[in-house]
Amino acid sequence: MTVAVDDDLWSAIGDPTRRKLLDLLLAGTAGTATSLSDELPVTRQAVAKHLGVLDRVGLVHATPAGREKRYRVDQDQLGRAVAQLNAVGDTWDARLQRIKRIAESIQETND
Repeated sequence: MTVAVDDDLWSAIGDPTRRKLLDLLLAGTAGTATSLSDELPVTRQAVAKHLGVLDRVGLVHATPAGREKRYRVDQDQLGRAVAQLNAVGDTWDARLQRIKRIAESIQETND
């Protein structure tokens, strides 16, 4: 099965601060930029910007909570990201197996 890789999604996940935000949200149920910034060495404004990136790619969704927004991980989008990562891993496993077979064939020819 071929899964199309979403470059914007992986660009968003590629940032270590955004991965930590996802970890924090997955460990709890939801969080605001303020509550999440308490767990990170960055400002509330930086956290809000990172959450905006995650929201644009659909990994989190915001709901109003007073003067702030409460963010939750979108489990479906996270599942698509996992499927994409697995597909890329499977592709590279197959490529490495082909390289191994070629190297073994060359080794056998030289023996």
